[in-house]
Amino acid sequence: MIKDVFIRDILLKAEGFEGSRVRVCGWVHRIRDLGGVKFVIVRDRTGFLQAVFKRGEVPGDVMGLADSLREECVVCIDGVLRRAPTREGFEVSALELSVLSYPVEPLPLEVHSSLSAGLSTRLRYRWIDARNPKVSAVFLVKSWVARKFREYYSSQGFVEIFTPKIVSSGTESGADVFPVLYFDRTAYLAQSPQFYKQFAVIAGFERVFEIGPVFRAEPHHTVRHLNEYHSLDIEIGFINSFHDVMNYVEGFFRKLAEDSVKEEEIKRIMEDFNIEPIKIPEEGAPRIPIRKAYEILEEEYGKKIPPGEDLDSEGEKLLGNYAREKYGSDLVFITEYPWKVRPFYTMRKEDEPSWTYGFDLLMRGLEVVTGGQREHRYEKLKKNLADKGLRYEDFQYYLEFFKYGAPPHGGAGMGLERITMQMLGLQNVREARLLPRDTERITP
Repeated sequence: MIKDVFIRDILLKAEGFEGSRVRVCGWVHRIRDLGGVKFVIVRDRTGFLQAVFKRGEVPGDVMGLADSLREECVVCIDGVLRRAPTREGFEVSALELSVLSYPVEPLPLEVHSSLSAGLSTRLRYRWIDARNPKVSAVFLVKSWVARKFREYYSSQGFVEIFTPKIVSSGTESGADVFPVLYFDRTAYLAQSPQFYKQFAVIAGFERVFEIGPVFRAEPHHTVRHLNEYHSLDIEIGFINSFHDVMNYVEGFFRKLAEDSVKEEEIKRIMEDFNIEPIKIPEEGAPRIPIRKAYEILEEEYGKKIPPGEDLDSEGEKLLGNYAREKYGSDLVFITEYPWKVRPFYTMRKEDEPSWTYGFDLLMRGLEVVTGGQREHRYEKLKKNLADKGLRYEDFQYYLEFFKYGAPPHGGAGMGLERITMQMLGLQNVREARLLPRDTERITP
């Protein structure tokens, strides 16, 4: 008997196992009763398979159990794999049935139509919503992106690290952090692994990456912000410029673009979402200094952003359109961000200290990566702190990393949920988080 395998595996081997006994386990997705014959469609995370219960051909107690089934019962069905006589494909002629669990009350959300419900309702009953194959597909893609991140950076000589998520101070300035009671003092949930990525480079690991949660106590109410999300982080020592960091970021996205059309499951999911693969020109994604981006927005679209200010969401969308129309690229790097809007550890341009070697990567008009070259010189870091109005004492442990020899280095943080959102054309980043946390939501 073929058993304890996914439905997809049964169907892949169906030609060779026609007439064999199989066991299918999963949830009852749909039931169709024609009186003498009951058709039960069973679903697992990989697909669907129809089981056929024919009165007179299965024992009476089995047929009685089949008559008791409702949608979302958890079952295992044993039977014979055969070609479906009335349609293309295979089905199971049922012989035995085990009901492992019945719903105890009516479903608050219909699985097969959960996407038509409001997002708030879907998130309230997320464990039911996620049974919808189109919803679960989002998280299969998200898992795939994280796996590709590990594969790519491991292949480039990076070492995976695991940094603390309970920290003594905020990475940026101490603002917008969640305090936690840590024995007899206050600590904070980490906004970023930034300091510890740099620590690892300075400690001699040279190239590092991490996948981990980060926490931002920012009271946003937008479709692109979460208070907890997963960040894909890299840090690279001995760089010549921040272009080296962008090269490594682009290499990862090129891998996503190439592998998404090679691997059947991801290719099928993107086709189901009616989304084209990521487009990156052979010569590379465009890299546009932000001062040039200001000009493009004003000249091409009539949108004025004051020099020295950050891009807003509309500006990002317009620059995404510009990159697609002018360069045929779904990606565009915006470089040399203003010092005013960058953290104190960002390296400033020597001849123009109001501007930095910091960048963002926009993917289809949304910022999905932030990075740049870090300031590795101790005295200049101290000056940066003072220029930001930050207290030396609050960052003393961090500054100590730089007292004993630090190579030029830089890195980037990438939002896993935002990448997933843009790959699949989702409308809200909460759709790309199984259990999102925001200002209104802390359960389930």
